[in-house]
Amino acid sequence: MSFQPPRRVLMGPGPSDVSERVLSALARPTIGHLDPAFVAFMDELKDLLRFAFRTKNELTFPVSGPGTAGMETCIMNLVEPGDTVVVAVNGVFGGRLAEMIERVGGKAVRVTESWGRPVDPAKIEAALKQHPEAKLVAFVHGETSTGARSDVEPLVKIAHAHGALALVDAVTTLGGCALEVDAWDVDAAYSGSQKCLSAPPGLSPVTFGPRAIKKIESRRSPVPSWFLDLRLVMAYWGGGAKRTYHHTAPINALYGLHESLLILKEEGLERAWERHQKHHLALAKGLDTLGLGLFVEESARLPQLNAVSVPAGVDEAQVRRRLLEEHDVEIGAAYSELAGKIWRVGLMGHSSRVENIVYFLDSLETVLGKPSQRSAEVARKVLS
Repeated sequence: MSFQPPRRVLMGPGPSDVSERVLSALARPTIGHLDPAFVAFMDELKDLLRFAFRTKNELTFPVSGPGTAGMETCIMNLVEPGDTVVVAVNGVFGGRLAEMIERVGGKAVRVTESWGRPVDPAKIEAALKQHPEAKLVAFVHGETSTGARSDVEPLVKIAHAHGALALVDAVTTLGGCALEVDAWDVDAAYSGSQKCLSAPPGLSPVTFGPRAIKKIESRRSPVPSWFLDLRLVMAYWGGGAKRTYHHTAPINALYGLHESLLILKEEGLERAWERHQKHHLALAKGLDTLGLGLFVEESARLPQLNAVSVPAGVDEAQVRRRLLEEHDVEIGAAYSELAGKIWRVGLMGHSSRVENIVYFLDSLETVLGKPSQRSAEVARKVLS
C-alpha cells in the first residue's frame, strides 16, 4: 500500500514544516535535467539564492545533497593536504567541520568554546597568531546543536587580517536571521534547504566569492571527491545555455526549493528575519510562564532554534514522546554533553507561525501537567 505519513507540527531542529504551495511545486511534471526549460529555470534559481545569501557571487547554486554535503563541498574544494585551518568548535557541527578538514588531509586547529556560547573572536585571533600559516577560518554561524549564534562580521575581519579565507556554516541561519555575505565579506558559505527555507531536505545552497574561487583554481592537488569537485559541477551549473552533463539533478526537489525562495522573496528578507525574532520572543515569554528558561544567554540566542532547559526531575524523552504521540508535535533532543539537559524547539521558516507557537505551548502545558498556566495567552500578547 502507498505510504501515508501522519500530519505533524514540525518544531524541532529540522526539517521544518513545508507549505502546501511548496508541496504542490514538488508534484509538477518532471522534465529532463538538460531540457532548455530546466536550464533557464536553473539560472532563475541561482538568482533567488543570491537574493537569500545577499550576494552577487556568480558561483552560487544548490548542491545535490543535504547541508552536510554543502559543508563537504566547501572543505573538499578549499582545503588541500597539509593546509592549516583554524576551526571554531562550540557544538556538534563545529566538530564535524574539524573532522572533515582532517579527513582531506588538512590540519585542524580547534578553537573550543563551551557549548551554548558563541565563538570568541579573541580566541580565533590568538590561534591565527600562533598559526600564521593558516589558510582558512571555519565556523558555524548558528550552532543547531545548542541554539547559539556567533557574530560573523568580526570573525571574517580577523581571518582576512591574517591572510586567511573565511568559511561560514549558515545551515540554520539562511532566511531566518541576518546573513550578509557580500557586506560582511564572507568568502564561502553553505546552508540547507530544510531549515528556514522550508523546502524538503536534500539540497544544500552554497556560495563562493572571488578569493575562494582563486583558491580553488590554484589548487596543487585534485579535489578528492569527483562528485563534489566544483570545477566539474560548474560545467553543469555554470552560466549560459550550454551545459555539460555532470549528474542527474534532483529535478522535483529543485522545484520545491525554487518555490520556497519565491515565498521568501515575496515576504522580504528583513521581514522574515523580524518574524523569526518576534516569534522567538513570544515563545520565550510563554515558556517563562511555565517556569522554563532558555539555555543560551540572551545576546547569543538563535531565534529560529530555541534551546529550552529541562527542569529537574522531568523525563525529557517522555515529554518529547507524549508531544509527538498525543499532540503530533515534534521537538528535538540534544546531542552529546547536552543530552537530557535541553529540548531543541525550532521556529524555522513555515514553522515560525503564531498558530504553531500557541498550539505547542498549550500542548506542553498538558504534557507537563500544568494546564491553565495561560502560556499561550502570554505569547499572544507579545505578538499582538
